[in-house]
Amino acid sequence: MSAQAAPTAVDAPLPADAPGGAVFVARGLEYSYLDRYPALTDVSLDVRAGEKLALLGANGCGKSTLLKVLSGLVFPTTGTLHAFGQQVTEDNLEDEQFSQGFRSRIGFVFQNSDAQVFSPSVREEVAFGCLQLGMTKDETLARVRDVLSMLDITDLADRAPFQLSGGQKKRVAIASVLVMNPDVLLFDEPTAALDPRTQQWLAELIVELNDAGKTIVLATHDLDVLDQIADRCLVFSEEHTVVASGTPHEVLSDREMLLSVNLVHERSRLPSTT
Repeated sequence: MSAQAAPTAVDAPLPADAPGGAVFVARGLEYSYLDRYPALTDVSLDVRAGEKLALLGANGCGKSTLLKVLSGLVFPTTGTLHAFGQQVTEDNLEDEQFSQGFRSRIGFVFQNSDAQVFSPSVREEVAFGCLQLGMTKDETLARVRDVLSMLDITDLADRAPFQLSGGQKKRVAIASVLVMNPDVLLFDEPTAALDPRTQQWLAELIVELNDAGKTIVLATHDLDVLDQIADRCLVFSEEHTVVASGTPHEVLSDREMLLSVNLVHERSRLPSTT
């Protein structure tokens, strides 16, 4: 495992479909809430097409904020972000063509499904994004039918989201993203507050989606499933900066580093790294 390399200039990031190309290229990102509370401090990273990247760190370290930056929900006060070879800025996202192209390629599954699921029925919830992107009713209905079947929630189609369990709401939230067939999937604490069976189902789904060609970026502090859901990890300190990167095996083997960033307790038993 190695500490993060110093930022380098990025003039023309490779597009995601180029050999070895980067989906995201971020350099020197800084962000503070209310201009007073730092959330990201000089964060630089590349996300390669087709990888599973885990963002690790204690609560409040900046993982969720970085996902919001990558999805264009918030904008860094300093630094640059390129996605699919184009710079992402607030001004660029005000352009309808740029915004639609960008947002159709990125799906964000929030940690709290209640913040994402709001329509009167599951069917309407899953259809919402497609209709917003201008898809026809017939195409939307076909996509909704397919994704409900894929996630085994067809029987929930006419249910109101508030009537669902936590695990069911998570499936609906994922369906509302997958229905648009994005290139990149961002997950914020995907296994949080789920029962063990649903946690395993979701971990397996993430692997299946990656095998199907989706780029996965997820924020988590769940080390038990790390080896399954990630190829590479970036570790954040409580000072909101990236302090280490490596494979799940390398990260889990560095107990001192995990202690220093408050990811484990000194008495914690780490998952096997074999």
